[in-house]
Amino acid sequence: FSSVASYENQTKKAVTNKGIQDAMTAFLRRSLEIYFIENPIEANKIAEQVLINKRSRETAEKMFKDEGIVVRFRIGTMIEIPRAALTADKIAKHAEYFSFGTNDLTQMTFGYSRDDIASFLPVYLEKKILNVDPFQVLDQEGVGQLIEMAVKKGRATRPELICGICGEHGGEPSSVKFCHRVGLNYVSCSPFRVPIARLAAAQAAVEDILAEEAEKRRKKAEANAVA
Repeated sequence: FSSVASYENQTKKAVTNKGIQDAMTAFLRRSLEIYFIENPIEANKIAEQVLINKRSRETAEKMFKDEGIVVRFRIGTMIEIPRAALTADKIAKHAEYFSFGTNDLTQMTFGYSRDDIASFLPVYLEKKILNVDPFQVLDQEGVGQLIEMAVKKGRATRPELICGICGEHGGEPSSVKFCHRVGLNYVSCSPFRVPIARLAAAQAAVEDILAEEAEKRRKKAEANAVA
C-alpha cells in the first residue's frame, strides 16, 4: 500500500511531505479496519481473493526460479454465468483478463442443456422460435449484451483489462465480427476454425476502415453543400 501512489492516481501529483503521507496512511488504515469490522463477509471475500492471487503468483515465481526461466503472465478468470457478467466491475478488481466461455454462458442464459437440446432445437428452428442454433452462432441480443456489458464494466474498473472469448463461437464469422465491435482483444476456437476466424477478424477491420472513410466523405459533402 502506498499513499503516494494512491494520491498520484487521484490527483496526478505526488505527495512529498512525509508527515502528510504518514497521516494519510494511518487514516486509511483506520478506515479500512472499521469497514472490515462492519462488513465481515466482504472482508473474508477480499482476504480469500488476495490469498488466491498471492499463492498463484508465488507458485509461478517459484517454478520460474526452479526452471531458470521467466514468463510474463496474468491472473484472470472465465466468465461463464450471467451473474459473473453482471458483477464484472467487482471481479475486475482481482482479474487481469476475462475469457468469456460462450458455450456455458449461452447454456446458462437460455436455460438450455446441451445434453438434450437436440431433442427440441430442430422444432424451435422449424417454427422460427430461434433463427439459428445459439451454440453455433452467438446470440448477440442476449448473450452478446451480457458480454458487452461485462467488458464495459470490467474496463471501468481496470482500463487495461484483456477480454476474449473461448468456444466454438470464436470460429464463426458473424460472432467474430461482433467480438470486434464490442472491443474484445482476441477469440479462441478449435484449430480447424482458426483460418475462418482470422478472415472474419480481417473483414471486420476492413469494414471499420471503409465506414470511417464513408463518414469522412459524408462530412466533406455536407461542408461543401453549406459553403
